[in-house]
Amino acid sequence: MSDQFPRPPFPSQKQPMPGSSAAMDPQPDYGENSYRGCDRLSGKKAIITGADSGIGRAVALAFAREGADVVISYYNEEEDAAETRRLVESAGRKAVLCPGDVKDPHHCRAIVERTMSEFGRIDILVNNAAHQASFDSIEEISDEEWDVTFRTNIHAMFYLTKAAVRHMREGAAIINTASVNADTPNPQLLAYATTKGAIQNFTGGLAQLLAEKGIRANCVAPGPIWTPLIPSTMPEEKVREFGNQVPMKRPGQPREVAPVYVMLASDEASYVSGATVAVTGGRPII
Repeated sequence: MSDQFPRPPFPSQKQPMPGSSAAMDPQPDYGENSYRGCDRLSGKKAIITGADSGIGRAVALAFAREGADVVISYYNEEEDAAETRRLVESAGRKAVLCPGDVKDPHHCRAIVERTMSEFGRIDILVNNAAHQASFDSIEEISDEEWDVTFRTNIHAMFYLTKAAVRHMREGAAIINTASVNADTPNPQLLAYATTKGAIQNFTGGLAQLLAEKGIRANCVAPGPIWTPLIPSTMPEEKVREFGNQVPMKRPGQPREVAPVYVMLASDEASYVSGATVAVTGGRPII
């Protein structure tokens, strides 16, 4: 089983932020040739932020093959977003592209309004868009960098959740992308790791707040996953050995994370709320 997935060392590569899936070597595996749906999300309507590539694209593909229509929220990565749309539509589901900056609360509310206009309801919200950057010392982190990280990773999640909840019915699901960094922070990712801890706490409180409404909220905590975020935000030497730090000695592929989002979005997870599900290649979270 493990032999089918790429292992480090990887070719040297560096991309400008936010990175492109097509430029990666090896190419990420989104499940195009492997994911088989069985109507676990039949008829549901989903918003996925950061859905142009990486984990977001794999989740969009899986959701579509499980029967959901998808709003694809992304910043400005038009080619990657068009490919995600193609994958969703090839599964016979509707895809709506929604470009823009989730740091802007007005845009977050516009995403929700567009979803209601296109689909008439919201069953699933996946807060997945993220910003990260590597620094060797706290002195290197500018005020602007700190602000961008929090506005992208935390503020947007709050804006979107607040706007979406009033349209969500009993049985709806909110899934937030946390990280192994929430429990074991990487010092070179200080700002990012701090936001991921906040996401985990936000989700735990939110699950309790929404329980009476019958709306569930959970986290997925990925470990090292092979996405455009890696070559666009990490030093080349770390990219070459990416994934070597976990017991499985390789990064996960986006397709290996997506089934957890499907489970948490499905009615099968009706008693799962306030949870953090680790997808870490054997590295425990505390």
